[in-house]
Amino acid sequence: MKILVVGGGGREHALVWALAKSPKADKLYCAPGNGGIAALAECVPIAATAVEEMVSWTKDHAIDFVVVAPDDPLALGMVDAMESAGIPAFGPRKNAAIIEASKVFSKSLMTKYHIPTARYQSFTELGPALSYIRSQGAPIVVKADGLALGKGVIVAQTTEEAERAVHSMMEDGRFGPAGAHVVIEECMTGPEVTVLAFADGKHLVPMPCSRDHKRIYDGDRGPNTGGMGAISPAPGYTPEIAARCQKEIFLPTMEALNAEGRPFQGVIYFGLMLTSDGPKVVEYNARFGDPECQAVLSLLESDLLDILLACRNGTLDQADIRWKNGASCCLVLASGGYPGSYQKGYPISGLSEAGETSVVFHAGTARNADGSIVSNGGRVLGVTVTGATLDEAIDGAYAAAAHISFTGMQFRKDIGKTV
Repeated sequence: MKILVVGGGGREHALVWALAKSPKADKLYCAPGNGGIAALAECVPIAATAVEEMVSWTKDHAIDFVVVAPDDPLALGMVDAMESAGIPAFGPRKNAAIIEASKVFSKSLMTKYHIPTARYQSFTELGPALSYIRSQGAPIVVKADGLALGKGVIVAQTTEEAERAVHSMMEDGRFGPAGAHVVIEECMTGPEVTVLAFADGKHLVPMPCSRDHKRIYDGDRGPNTGGMGAISPAPGYTPEIAARCQKEIFLPTMEALNAEGRPFQGVIYFGLMLTSDGPKVVEYNARFGDPECQAVLSLLESDLLDILLACRNGTLDQADIRWKNGASCCLVLASGGYPGSYQKGYPISGLSEAGETSVVFHAGTARNADGSIVSNGGRVLGVTVTGATLDEAIDGAYAAAAHISFTGMQFRKDIGKTV
């Protein structure tokens, strides 16, 4: 099969890496790809959001299967467009991807179908939003309704901070149209856990749980990022909690989407908070998380291509899905200044040495004509290690990352050590 993966980050590198193991994958392409993906797949210089151009290229090159990985093209309806053109594609259609594309929609869905989540109100006008914040007090959470590169959530510790967040979204246009509508919700407390789940519209199969580390600095301080590292499994997610989540959150979500005429085929990301009142949904995503994807897929024993085809074809209940024992850790190495402004183009050294004991997934890199790799994004690399225990995986990731260097490189020192 000729397979195209849409996207160009660390998640897409992990998907290409896993798909390359399949005997059915004769030729892999990735659009736009990155410097590391180029070692496994032919990179195609088409933006992930260029729906019409992507469909046209796919038809011209007789691609057999397309994996749409990022949130933006899913929200734009790339899967719909591929399928309309007769090209089988993995990922939810636009009307199901809305569970990520609109936080107002997802919160309304959870409320309507009694899926546990934080109390909230949504606003399209500045004045009422500010009044609500003052009436509720802090800490409180402010979320942009639309897609904002994983940075549209502000956990405000004071009412002043929350008010600034609302002003920046609704008045200053910090996130463009995504912030014109905001959700303001109670600040839940407890360990956070991510559960990714394969779904084919009728069946849902959770993957091993994971934990992302969103804040830029150690101790979960500083602004949110796209994710500074992930571990799998997450401590504290017991079989009893997993069973409760399946009954109260996972299956009801799929059933709710079906009831709304929005069957979901792809990967549902359940961002969960294990509160004192039980597990509750923090957020949904409509695709693999990044860097959770890197950590979780490192533990997959089965053929990923077979699973993705089963999700698309409605045969997930017949799929062979097996996972390794043990644990994994993905440590993100980021550019100096991220998640704010940063410089690109710095040479990266030590990749081959790190690769002897880890899989180094490229997130924001470019390959020069001479084959050298340079930084080309905020999150640059994801150093990923599996081990018999979580501590072994974490220690291995840090040991491998010690070989890597580029100007301004920053990373957290406590991945896997905080809840």
